[in-house]
Amino acid sequence: MPKINRYVDIDTVERETKKDYIDRHSPFIHCEDSAGKAEKFAVTVKVGNEYDHPDDFDHYIANIALYSGETLLARADFPPGTLGNQKGQVEVVFNIIPMKKLKLVAHAYCTKHGLWESDPTEVSVS
Repeated sequence: MPKINRYVDIDTVERETKKDYIDRHSPFIHCEDSAGKAEKFAVTVKVGNEYDHPDDFDHYIANIALYSGETLLARADFPPGTLGNQKGQVEVVFNIIPMKKLKLVAHAYCTKHGLWESDPTEVSVS
């Protein structure tokens, strides 16, 4: 199993010196905290909050996956050059149809620094 990196893995002292490294690889989930059962629900996942990630041939965000618990809901794959070979923040909107409460977690895969996981986000469904 590959090592999964998380935003909180580095202690507070190191965090400030490595914040750009951690931030630019971490996926962040943006969505409403409630959804209608069996209705289309938009979930935005953005890699990086304050800092941009490279988009080079050998160093880029290759994919973003969205899970609810252990169930894969959606995945988007990106080739190098998705951001025009410029530093930026890869972002994707997944439209899902929830049937029950969601415990969302996103994964982003960097071709140079591995797999990164978001903080969980709970969404009530009614």
